[in-house]
Amino acid sequence: MSASRENLAVCTPAEVAAKLAEFGLEHWQHENGWIHRTYKTENWPTALAIVNTIGFVAEAAWHHPDITISGRKVIVKLKTHFKNGITERDFALARRIEDLILWQPLPEGPFELNPNKWVSG
Repeated sequence: MSASRENLAVCTPAEVAAKLAEFGLEHWQHENGWIHRTYKTENWPTALAIVNTIGFVAEAAWHHPDITISGRKVIVKLKTHFKNGITERDFALARRIEDLILWQPLPEGPFELNPNKWVSG
């Protein structure tokens, strides 16, 4: 076990609330020992793209969320399994997921904005 794994502290409920605010994760909630968020998409292919994106970044970080896909909804739940609680890793991965899933090109850039609803919620 590396030193960083050994030194990870499990957050108290008050610390979780503060960290969600600190990381700008206002759409994430804390419940039953997890932080979680639901993404609503326009269709099944978009939901599947979200799951694949989360899977890629989670594998790269070696930190694996619970993911539920149901029609056009994707529910992401995070906790640090080997600590059986919420740690700094969960907030960092949640922030990265938000940045990737909600990314939109700048109007003045070389890309066109997706005219569809894409992702909400």
